Amino acid sequence: MTNPANQAPTGGLTPHLTIRDKRAKDAIDFYGKAFGATEIARMPADDGERLMHAHVHINGASLMMHDDFPEYSGGPAPEPAGAVLHLQVDDTDRWYGRAIEAGATSVMAPEDMFWGDRYAQVKDPFGHLWSIGTPLKGEG
Repeated sequence: MTNPANQAPTGGLTPHLTIRDKRAKDAIDFYGKAFGATEIARMPADDGERLMHAHVHINGASLMMHDDFPEYSGGPAPEPAGAVLHLQVDDTDRWYGRAIEAGATSVMAPEDMFWGDRYAQVKDPFGHLWSIGTPLKGEG
């Protein structure tokens, strides 16, 4: 759910990623190529190099991100771990192929899974893990 005035999420759960190594601008470009992201907003930091905040829409949902600011958090952000961003899509193979073509690394090629999805996983160039799933025809 979004607020039409500024397209900010007004409910639900919105992932907010820290992008290491001053690459949030690169992440916006990658997510556009890999997942069809549409940029909603970006707010540059005072240094003119990093982004304090960015907001994109992917597959009907919001994703927020910002560059790492180690000077405010006591050190550099760790390598992303412990979370998977899931995309429920119309065609796992097509979304997986587009992500790989854009520069993602394959973690799991598309397969038909026992729970009834065609499912794959990729890691983006910023270390974040994404899963991609489509219900198999006749399932769920």
